[in-house]
Amino acid sequence: MSADEFEGDSVVKVTDLVAGYIPGVNILNGCSIEARRGELIGIIGPNGAGKSTLLKAMFGLVKVHSGNVVVRGQDITGLKANKLVSRGVGFVPQNNNVFPSLTIEENLQMGLFQAPKRFAERFDFVSTLFPELRQRRAQRAGSLSGGERQMVAMGRALMMEPAVLLLDEPSAGLSPVKQDEAFLRVHEINRAGVSVIMVEQNARRCLQICDRAYVLDQGKDAYTGTGRELMKDPKVIQLYLGTLADTA
Repeated sequence: MSADEFEGDSVVKVTDLVAGYIPGVNILNGCSIEARRGELIGIIGPNGAGKSTLLKAMFGLVKVHSGNVVVRGQDITGLKANKLVSRGVGFVPQNNNVFPSLTIEENLQMGLFQAPKRFAERFDFVSTLFPELRQRRAQRAGSLSGGERQMVAMGRALMMEPAVLLLDEPSAGLSPVKQDEAFLRVHEINRAGVSVIMVEQNARRCLQICDRAYVLDQGKDAYTGTGRELMKDPKVIQLYLGTLADTA
């Protein structure tokens, strides 16, 4: 598929993905999702539904037993993380997402180790989104708060100019104010032209900002629709949102 043929089509398409950590024990049981150019996709669902496993399987960190992952028209199923980064996939894990002994600038350099000559160009882009990174570029990442580390991790993942950014629980462990800041950062990244697939436990806030969302249950995509549609869906409210829907 040429770039022209791909224009306006899916950036990421996951089809019937079956994956797990232990042979014979699958966490994902035929999961299918899609992200189109410029979309912000939310992934919500109960604990143990396979949300984080889905992102890790897409990023080559969990064994895929069947199904496939296609990015910009290329099958990338099971490729190692370094190959995926060069194919346009960025990933920000929930925990241990910075190099604490390195400075902010050195963390961003690690994100561009495959193309170090582009550092000035990409640093300008990332620091336009997150001006604090330029202002504090010499500060060690280990001295940052959880929200600040999340910003560094997002910035590092953006250095290779990904077509899609996979975010695993960007608001986890943050105060309500810092959670709002994290969601604003995600929105700004998306507005800058990066498709985003975000796993989030804060289902209400996730549905408020995403274009479309998928509800995962028992390793499958149980419901899908726009964020607003799912917030008003009686089944989704009853099973997955509960009282969170009352304040939507």
